[in-house]
Amino acid sequence: MDFETRAIHEGQEADPATGAIITPIYQTSTYVQEAVGEHKGYDYSRVNNPTRTALQRCLASLESADHGIAFSSGLGAVTTVMHLVDPGQRVVLIADVYGGVYRMTSQVYEPKGYLFDYVPAAEFANLSDHLDDDTRIVWIESPSNPMLNVVDIRAAADAAHAAGAILVVDNTFATPYLQRPLELGADIVVHSTTKYLGGHSDVIGGFAATNDHTIAERLFFLQKSLGAVPGPFDCWLVLRGIKTLALRMQRHCENATAVAVWLDRRPDVEQVYYPGLPTHPGHAIAARQMRDFGGMVSFLAASPASAAEIVGRTKLFQLAESLGGVESLIEVPARMTHAATATAPFAAPPNLIRLSVGIEAAEDLIEDLEFALATVGVRA
Repeated sequence: MDFETRAIHEGQEADPATGAIITPIYQTSTYVQEAVGEHKGYDYSRVNNPTRTALQRCLASLESADHGIAFSSGLGAVTTVMHLVDPGQRVVLIADVYGGVYRMTSQVYEPKGYLFDYVPAAEFANLSDHLDDDTRIVWIESPSNPMLNVVDIRAAADAAHAAGAILVVDNTFATPYLQRPLELGADIVVHSTTKYLGGHSDVIGGFAATNDHTIAERLFFLQKSLGAVPGPFDCWLVLRGIKTLALRMQRHCENATAVAVWLDRRPDVEQVYYPGLPTHPGHAIAARQMRDFGGMVSFLAASPASAAEIVGRTKLFQLAESLGGVESLIEVPARMTHAATATAPFAAPPNLIRLSVGIEAAEDLIEDLEFALATVGVRA
C-alpha cells in the first residue's frame, strides 16, 4: 500500500466489538485476566494499551520500521534512547541540535559522566574524524532545528557503523512523508509527535522506530520501566492527525517555498535558511533524500532588536513555541526554544527568526510578513 493509504488504515482496523471505523480510545488502566497470568496481550496500560498499539503499528509502517514505540513527549523518546548509552561512552550530536535536547545532554547527563561532542553540520563530511571506539551514538537532525542544516544520512550511517556506533535521526521536521531515515541506513528514528504528526497543536507525544530487534526489545523494556508513556487519548489524537499528514505536508511545503523565495528577495533580510532554495548548501542532499523540503523556514533579521520587533508585529504568524501545526507560528529561538544554548559556541544567532509555515493561504502569510518587515522601526 502507498503511504497515504497506510496512514489511514495501518493498525486501524474496524473495532471487532462494534464495527466502529475509528480506533476506540481504550481509557482504562488495567484489564481483566481470564486466569493468573493469562490475558489477551494487555495487563496494565503503562505496559501496553490497544490505542497505543494502533499508533505504534501505523507510525512504524510509515517509517518503514519493524518496531515502533510511542512516548509521552518527544523528549520522553530522547531520554529513553539515551538510556542505550552508559557513563563514559560518547554521543556525537549535530551542533545545532534542538535546545531541549542540549539542555538534557548538558545539564542532566554530562554531570553523570556521559560524554557529548557537538559537530557542526559542515563537518559531517568528515564525520569519521570525530568518532572513536567509545562513541555509542551519532545523533543528527536533518533538517536541523533551527538552522535548517542538512546531513547526508546514508553517509552518516556508514561512518557511524564503521566506528561501531549507531545512528539516530530526529525526523520531526521532515516527517516520514518527506524522508525515511531507516531506508537510508539509520538505526533509530525519533519524533516529537506533538509537531507535524499530530498536526493540530493539541497533543504532546513522542515516538521511536527501529528495524533492529535487539534495540527494539531494549526500548520496549525501557518504555515500560521508565514510564514515559502516552495516554490513550493522546495516542488517538496523533492517529487522527496522521490521517491527513500527506495532504498537510504538501501544503506546508508549498507555502514554505513561497515564503522562503519571497524572503530571499528582500534586502532587509540578511539570510534565509531553507533547504528548498538552490543556494542552500544542503540543497542537493535534501533533494536526493527528501520528497520535498518541509514547512520550516528561518531567516536573519538586521539585528536582535529588529527580530524582536518583527515577531511582535505579525498577526497570522502567532508568536509561540512549537511547530508543525496547521497554523503558522513565529519565534526568536535564541530567546525561546533554544535559550538553553545561549552560552554554547553553537548558540542560535540572536537575530534569527524561525517560522513554522502553516497551511493558510500563502498570499495572506506573505502579506503578514510584509507588514511586519516594512514597519520595523516605525512606532506602533
